[in-house]
Amino acid sequence: MNALEITQKLISYPTITPKECGIFEYIKSLFPAFKTLECGENGVKNLFLYRIFNPLKDHAEEKHAKKEHAKENTKPLHFCFAGHIDVVPPGNNWQSDPFKPIIKEGFLYGRGAQDMKGGVGAFLSASLNFNPKTPFLLSVLLTSDEEGSGIFGTKLMLEKLKEKDLLPHMAIVAEPTCEKILGDSIKIGRRGSINGKLILKGIQGHVAYPQKCQNPIDALASVLPLISGVHLDNGDECFDPSKLVITSLHAGLGANNVTPASVEITFNARHSLKTTKESLKEYLEKVLKDLPHTLELESSSSPFITASHSKLTSVLKENILKTCRTTPLLNTKGGTSDARFFSAHGIEVVEFGVINDRIHAIDERVSLKELELLEKVFLGVLEDLSEK
Repeated sequence: MNALEITQKLISYPTITPKECGIFEYIKSLFPAFKTLECGENGVKNLFLYRIFNPLKDHAEEKHAKKEHAKENTKPLHFCFAGHIDVVPPGNNWQSDPFKPIIKEGFLYGRGAQDMKGGVGAFLSASLNFNPKTPFLLSVLLTSDEEGSGIFGTKLMLEKLKEKDLLPHMAIVAEPTCEKILGDSIKIGRRGSINGKLILKGIQGHVAYPQKCQNPIDALASVLPLISGVHLDNGDECFDPSKLVITSLHAGLGANNVTPASVEITFNARHSLKTTKESLKEYLEKVLKDLPHTLELESSSSPFITASHSKLTSVLKENILKTCRTTPLLNTKGGTSDARFFSAHGIEVVEFGVINDRIHAIDERVSLKELELLEKVFLGVLEDLSEK
């Protein structure tokens, strides 16, 4: 089966987070020679397929390999394709049933076509057509909870793999990374995310007697330019400057003659490796030092980076150039993804997939040509890694 045929089948399963809808049974049926591991909690299901190609069979050869492994920690390269099969709700006003894929004017339509069943279909097809001549461990990790909290998804499965000494050395997460043409972008990292809540305290009172009140909105006005939209660092060649963005402001009782007792500000900071929760707290406490306040910060994800000259990045770039005839931009833009969970285990990870112009949108679609080329890129990566 090719990438298009597999993607069509995947779209037909209405896997709205965290529903799996039996899709894993279909995927397992494609890989009878692969071993399987499954885990999950709270309605989330995760699947891990793996196969060791060309394992050592001769006892003397195996004994020698174990001896070398003890000396040099040598193992067959373990490469993993990763992704999610869950999708966001389709909403209304589609031109066709979002879970009955159709082909129209060179595009495949359906919920998840771009995010990210197209990418999954491409790497499943590439994996089916992969036949290395050297020892090689190929795996596929899939979850039904990436669009949700992700607590019991990829993160949980990687913890299980660590217990079984099955963590991969390298991974590609097939998120839709490209902007205008397939091959124009590889994500080699992601920014971290810190959520915060700030409460400035005052004294509630009658607006006609301001001398008896302390209006926290006045206090906020004095420090707002130092908070809203401020750059927390200068960034670097891989990351844009870290930025604090206010997401909500709330104060008052809704009465025009009462000043508020407090004003609540929520915010988010997408940040590089140069900024941490601790450095953000230090900055804000310095700005707010003369104002009565409470401050809460929570880091929802940490930033990470895979070296632009790493083996995986280089091999992927070479195959994109060869197949797509374009040189990809290496960047860390966008929100968080499951790639961060791989990086946390020291796994070399990048993200690459189809164009993302209709992700989460009505009439989501992916071009048939993209699926064909993406499958070729992924197969080329496998072949090159198994030979080098």
